Amino acid sequence: MSPNHATTERAAGTHGEMEGHGSKRSYLIGFGLSAILTAIPFWLVMANPLGNDGATAALVIVFAVVQILVHTVCFLHVNTQSEGGWTMVAYIFTGVILLITIAGSLWIMYHLNTNMMPGMMTEQVSQTP
Repeated sequence: MSPNHATTERAAGTHGEMEGHGSKRSYLIGFGLSAILTAIPFWLVMANPLGNDGATAALVIVFAVVQILVHTVCFLHVNTQSEGGWTMVAYIFTGVILLITIAGSLWIMYHLNTNMMPGMMTEQVSQTP
């Protein structure tokens, strides 16, 4: 390996710590948080301490969103400084599109169910003793 090649590799960061990569500490923190953020929703579903399925589902979704953020920061190293902030802008754009898609799908399904099957709910109620 020529001295010029070795200098280029060190400057590019191919050996050793590369710029933008996390440390062992950040990976361990991310792993610990991920394990905790998986175990708590599992316990919530299995033990049902809240006694309310809707509240449990909402809390599991909150833990899922927090876990996405932990993975993004600790493992993918997305922050406002990398690539001039464009990585974070792309991530926020993806989140907005995802929210619009999910909210729109739920809204459409709710209204289709309500408007297309209005007689189904009254028939079911009248048939039960």
